[in-house]
Amino acid sequence: MPVGEPAGERLAVWAPAGLGEVRPGDDLAELVGDLLDRPAGDPDALAEGDVVVVTSKIVSKAEGRVVAADDREQAITDETVRVVATRERPGLPPLRVVENRLGLVMAAAGVDASNTPEGTVLLLPEDPDASARALRDALRSRFGIDRLGVVVTDTAGRAWRDGLVDIAIGAAGVQVADDLRGGVDSHGRPLSVTVTAVVDEIASASELVRGKAGGRPVAVVRGLGRFVPAAWGEASDGGAPGGGPAVAPVGARSLVRPSQDDLFREGSAEAYARGYADGLAAHD
Repeated sequence: MPVGEPAGERLAVWAPAGLGEVRPGDDLAELVGDLLDRPAGDPDALAEGDVVVVTSKIVSKAEGRVVAADDREQAITDETVRVVATRERPGLPPLRVVENRLGLVMAAAGVDASNTPEGTVLLLPEDPDASARALRDALRSRFGIDRLGVVVTDTAGRAWRDGLVDIAIGAAGVQVADDLRGGVDSHGRPLSVTVTAVVDEIASASELVRGKAGGRPVAVVRGLGRFVPAAWGEASDGGAPGGGPAVAPVGARSLVRPSQDDLFREGSAEAYARGYADGLAAHD
């Protein structure tokens, strides 16, 4: 969104009921399409500029990411690329915050043992951005909508605050971030660092209506059409708004912070232990 363009005046978010259990091999686009199908004139019918939000859980189930694992801890180890922090918990398995194969830093590598058959665990989608693109393409074709966004969410903690929020791990057809650097604020002061994670905010807004245990893994967000460009990643005749080129298809993976910019690359205890060991080695 160009700096200075007014924000929308109203945001609507709803989560329709009625999606049954998703199983490996199911056509997720068909299931979500049936859930969102409404007669012409219905206020909840999908419209240009809408964003469809789905949980990673149903994407993973449809894609067959349910794996046999009597020991969830081993599955976490298998999905771990780098350990950030580990804390022992009396009577419970250790808490592990790790970087997983998607580059995401999460507790338990995003491995989920809830709402899945006994003796199995659920892994995150192999490529959530690709999953979002496939779902978007299918929904656009079914409903005849050009400007449609799709966001795939998962739940994560935050380094600076308690509590969990939903974040975007996959996105298609929607601007993932709003870069305000180079503009000015309402008092004319220059903006030099402000980049808003739009798709994370969409994910969190959707979780407020979906809930964690209400059986509503799909939501629609309306009112953010300014972040849902035409000709997203396409060489269409019309191009982007204003006759410009197609918008590059940047996904949620682009929001993963590069390691050189990560101020929380290690837990405090791990950083202390490493510094202590380095000091001993230097002294020797």
